[in-house]
Amino acid sequence: MGFIELSTTNLASEHICCAISDKREESGLSQKKAWLNERLSEGLTFRKLDQRGKVFIEYLPAEKAWAPVDAPGYLYINCLWVSGSFKGKGYGKELISSCIADAGDCSGIVALSSAKKRPFLSDGKFLKQAGFTICDEANPYFELLVFKTNPSAPDPQFLNQAKNPIVNFGPGLDLFYTAQCPFAPDYAGIAANLASEKGLNIRIHHIDTREKAVQHTAAWSTYSLFKDGHFHTHEIQTAAKLEALARS
Repeated sequence: MGFIELSTTNLASEHICCAISDKREESGLSQKKAWLNERLSEGLTFRKLDQRGKVFIEYLPAEKAWAPVDAPGYLYINCLWVSGSFKGKGYGKELISSCIADAGDCSGIVALSSAKKRPFLSDGKFLKQAGFTICDEANPYFELLVFKTNPSAPDPQFLNQAKNPIVNFGPGLDLFYTAQCPFAPDYAGIAANLASEKGLNIRIHHIDTREKAVQHTAAWSTYSLFKDGHFHTHEIQTAAKLEALARS
């Protein structure tokens, strides 16, 4: 089994690995592909196993990343995922090695992680075993990891507003999302319907430009939930969890 890369030529016909098993994300999948189509012209690489499975890596020049980080000259990993029956076969090592090879003319690679393994974030333990180290931290649990191909390059950093994530929209829930994850738009829609149907105080904020993502006040712009102005989680929430949180 080999790896293939998405391009503007094959994007329409190829599957997006993370959403292949859930038909509910068809709208989000369409938005993700539109988002990818724009990013491919900016140097994004989406490399995946040539099989129907969740085995892929997605990265792009950090100057084009939808993230509140300062990392000129680096590559930024959006997502690295190996799951199910494909685990333990060395695919993760192959994918990260290919990214390191692509970073040969750059300062290195940067990735968002956490001290504890969490959904949607890169596996910090795996990356540290591959030679990544912590170069910055942001509340409440985010770690910025770096692999330097140029040892003298400056360390990447979180932008200041992402260090202590707070928003000022008043009491209630504030949900921010981008189309970078195919799950986020659909679950944002679920949250909007929940607010409308049950009168819950849930505000939805679509981050639809890179400028908004860079200015975002949480390290993970793809999906972030705040309660009463304070960061709550980056993990995508079901309707039941959102309703319980909104009523608490």
